[in-house]
Amino acid sequence: MTGLTESQKNRLTELGLSAEELPGDFETIADREKYFKQREKGLVAKNRQILNRLLTETHQPALCQLQFQLAQTLCANGFTQVTTPTIISRKFLDRMTIDGTHPLNEQVFWLDSKSCLRPMLAPNLYSVSKDLMNVAKLPLRVFEIGSCFRKESEGKSHLKEFTMLNLVEWGTPMEERGKRLEELGRLVLDAAGIMDYATEAENSVVYGDGLDFVGADGLELASTSMGPHPLDAAWKINCTWVGIGFGLERLLMYREHQQGIHRHSRSISFLDGARLNIK
Repeated sequence: MTGLTESQKNRLTELGLSAEELPGDFETIADREKYFKQREKGLVAKNRQILNRLLTETHQPALCQLQFQLAQTLCANGFTQVTTPTIISRKFLDRMTIDGTHPLNEQVFWLDSKSCLRPMLAPNLYSVSKDLMNVAKLPLRVFEIGSCFRKESEGKSHLKEFTMLNLVEWGTPMEERGKRLEELGRLVLDAAGIMDYATEAENSVVYGDGLDFVGADGLELASTSMGPHPLDAAWKINCTWVGIGFGLERLLMYREHQQGIHRHSRSISFLDGARLNIK
């Protein structure tokens, strides 16, 4: 009896075969080699089909399409899109209470002693919203879609660089916050083509008590927050609000029933869910 070699297992999983689909032992080496060649050929053809469809039909990977769809949906529902810098100052993280003792501090990509790659969109959204409140009446609805960076252990559902959608509605009536969070979460997930999810109470290390949107398999799809919140004072904001954050690569992984998040990430190895090296 003999099983697939490690290199054969790696090759098949890179091409999209899940760990659960990997076969057990074979009677002979010849049986193993026959299986491997046939399975590899089929997976290569599948990956080639995905890449050909991208090149000849869609011309945009699913991640770009999803960003466009979500932006259109939110703008059609009264939200204004903003774009802010990827590099942020230490003082912005300090205002979020992410200091040397905070669990998230060790995940920050520091560029120097005063600046880093943003680990979240919230600090910039706080800053932009504070100024917009001087020219707009509440409720004020804003969102951003952009890259964030954390020193994560890159497992099935985490990336060091990932694409976030954060939305916030300032001025939501206190008694409507919970209901509004569910409405906005449903709005985004429906636009993303995701219908099978539930909500669970959660406590965030940054935002405190909130609500998570969770997939049928237990995967976190979105986390929420609401205010007034202790963080608001650092930004001189004093109103009720609700906010939600979504990781877009994670939404795609869940929607497309992928075994890992990397196939839809910003990558030079994968593109639109397909392995690029299929020779």
